Amino acid sequence: MSDTRKVTIKAFRFNAETDYLPYYKQYEMEVGKDELILDLLNRIKWEHDGSFSYRRSCRHGICGACAIKVNGRATLACKQNAMELLDLFDNELVFEPSSKKRAVKDMIIDKKDFWDKHAAVQPYVVADIDPHPEHETKQSIEEFNKFLDSDLCIQCGACHYSCPALEANPDYLGPAALNAAYRFTVDTRDNAGKERLELTAEPGVGVWDCVKCFECAEACPKEINPIEKITKLHNMQFEQGVAKSNVATRHAEGFVRSIKKHGFLDEADIVVYSEGYLGMYKHLKTAMKMMKAGKIHWNDGLPWVDNVPKSKNLDEIQKLIEISQTNKL
Repeated sequence: MSDTRKVTIKAFRFNAETDYLPYYKQYEMEVGKDELILDLLNRIKWEHDGSFSYRRSCRHGICGACAIKVNGRATLACKQNAMELLDLFDNELVFEPSSKKRAVKDMIIDKKDFWDKHAAVQPYVVADIDPHPEHETKQSIEEFNKFLDSDLCIQCGACHYSCPALEANPDYLGPAALNAAYRFTVDTRDNAGKERLELTAEPGVGVWDCVKCFECAEACPKEINPIEKITKLHNMQFEQGVAKSNVATRHAEGFVRSIKKHGFLDEADIVVYSEGYLGMYKHLKTAMKMMKAGKIHWNDGLPWVDNVPKSKNLDEIQKLIEISQTNKL
């Protein structure tokens, strides 16, 4: 098997100062088995077009500067082997910036929205510290382990610009900022946890606007799972009395209520519980489709009708919920 492969690369080109519209330019080269995507970016610049622009710095997967998209997939260029992607995409690679609508020059984007949202959650320890402390601030292993992998974030923005919720709602903080909010809220040295939780509880901004698509976890080059931290922020809002009654929080309560009652999910009851009978009418088209598929019945939403089957292990399920539930809804 050959150690090299002839490759066609289509690179997104755009200069905000001179171009009205972006375009794609094609390059052909022989790619070796050990070359990274960053090597190919370098070769485009060094061998084909010196005006080609991108960010790079550490080359060790630490700084996050070289994040781009390759064939629509979030990629840290200094970490990703080119041959692995060529096996997936049949010898043709498309290089694009992490966010095309934020492109400044070729692969370089304006990350202002990312940094603004990151700064909004106060991603640092907030505490009154003696300027001349006599001893260090200690943490137990158990307290340190609560960080999970949230401290591994390199602020590359891969998850942020892969998030469909943020694409649809520019006010949403996004997975990277929420990961940082979790990391510093659980830090025992910090005094701004409640303030962060209140921010992450805001409708349209915080954790309740996450659609649980797991795109952020797929995109992360450090294999952090922001969804895990977002879920923990949900729980912390309930535990610390920050969660407010709204459609999102009642939807979460409805899940637990349904499982406790039946051992199964009662979709119709969750809608009624979350949005009330008036709010239920906006879902009529979806309800009709679900009725045709046999998932719900016409009388499922009526309070005096209980036709959802009970799990044969309902007692066990209820005990598990009782043991694991850390807050009262």
